[in-house]
Amino acid sequence: MADTCDILISGGGIAGLTAAAAFASSGFSVICTDPAPPVTERDAEGSDLRTTAFLQPAQALLERCGIWARLADHAAPLQIMRIVDAGGALPEPRVVKDFNAADISGQPFGWNLPNWLLRREMIARLAELPNVDLRFGTGTTGLFTRTDEARVTLSDGSQVTAKMVVACDGRNSPMREAAGIPVKTTRYGQKALAFAVTHVVPHENVSTEIHRSGGPFTLVPLPDYRGQPSSAIVWMERGPKAQDLLNLEPAAFEAAMTERSCGLFGDLKLASRRTIWPIISQSAERLNGERLALMAEAAHVVPPIGAQGLNMSLGDLRSLLELAEARPEGLGDAQMLAAYHKARHNEIMLRVKGIDLLNRTSMLAPRPLRDLRAFGLNALYSLTPVRRTLMQMGLGVK
Repeated sequence: MADTCDILISGGGIAGLTAAAAFASSGFSVICTDPAPPVTERDAEGSDLRTTAFLQPAQALLERCGIWARLADHAAPLQIMRIVDAGGALPEPRVVKDFNAADISGQPFGWNLPNWLLRREMIARLAELPNVDLRFGTGTTGLFTRTDEARVTLSDGSQVTAKMVVACDGRNSPMREAAGIPVKTTRYGQKALAFAVTHVVPHENVSTEIHRSGGPFTLVPLPDYRGQPSSAIVWMERGPKAQDLLNLEPAAFEAAMTERSCGLFGDLKLASRRTIWPIISQSAERLNGERLALMAEAAHVVPPIGAQGLNMSLGDLRSLLELAEARPEGLGDAQMLAAYHKARHNEIMLRVKGIDLLNRTSMLAPRPLRDLRAFGLNALYSLTPVRRTLMQMGLGVK
């Protein structure tokens, strides 16, 4: 006998856990599965040391489903997004431009939190919701759909019958593959190093993105660590160089990252282990199948630029949730899922293409092209209406 629920969520990452809380808070019964048990301690083996910046619309969603109250005390606000072009002959700033949230809003652009802590607090919130069944250590392996229901086979051999399946199960989504939905993938030959640091100069809630070549070097504010100012770093480089950096002894690595940061924060000191991730861009041909909705990395993957990845995912969730609440009797039917695809697909494609362009620009090695990049940054920033529009687009608000 199969278990039944309104919504089966395949994937228990940040997006999947948020989806479980959002739908459950709206009264739907939810089963959420993930093949990997969550790691919820900073220094434990396998912990995710990346961070997530929740932009304003995402924060409002987290507040609505009862998660934000658990996160607020741990979050570092992002008041200013600073873009630094260091593409001259020496690794030093030559163009520095600040995008200040005060120009468009009374709130910060967003709030930054470590991914391992997000999992810990989200799971604690889900434990308070009686209509959520979390099944960690269990993945989804098969999908059979009819016009009125979906039947999902799990890795433990059990089955679940649901009105709607939400695929939040990553760039290699088993539910997307089971539905036969094609994807387009772009590989950049890049990898990203992710780790935490302490530094002498306070970050003052400024997120700093430094462009030279190979990809951006981004410092995102974290709360103080052991009495020292702290930031999360994502350092994107071409694959072989990224691997060489990963293999450096800590002292040599600290010297290399301090140089790459142009010394803007003084000497950088490692405050965590280093992790490495491949960089790709990917988009699904469509976001819907029979009784199936794709969201998060099952639907789109982008390089980690401008805090767009998870915030695009939560844009997916807001759209799905609005459609489900507007017509709960049609949960997961063809009309609802076609409306979801229509609402999200064009915007996703525009953002994927835009971030692809930004990433290619950040990788530029020839000096004349780096000079052109610096000129473009100056020109865009100098036009106040354009600057404000770019900030609003980055937040995902109209």
